[in-house]
Amino acid sequence: MSQSLGRLVERQIQKALAEGKLQGLAGEGKPLPDRSGEALTDMATAVAARIMAEAGALPEEFKIKKLLDAARENYRNAEHEDEKRVAMALIADLEQRYNIAVEARRRFMS
Repeated sequence: MSQSLGRLVERQIQKALAEGKLQGLAGEGKPLPDRSGEALTDMATAVAARIMAEAGALPEEFKIKKLLDAARENYRNAEHEDEKRVAMALIADLEQRYNIAVEARRRFMS
């Protein structure tokens, strides 16, 4: 960002603060949401996913990804071999479904 644009943005923020326009916003005083997973995706996909999530309409691959993360956590916490075997089977199934969903989206977008 150029210096003049940066100063303009900063002035606008300070003006909004002084006028109280940045008070009472949703999420005020709360930590920013963890979006570390977006670091590995392109910006357009990350923004689209965020907009869809806020609207309550996530693509299938994002739903499967959440299930996959939970299944991996269950595997890490499993104490017995039988529990680990069941968790690993679930992980394998979810990974396959996730890869199919990702490939379907890529084909649709191209």
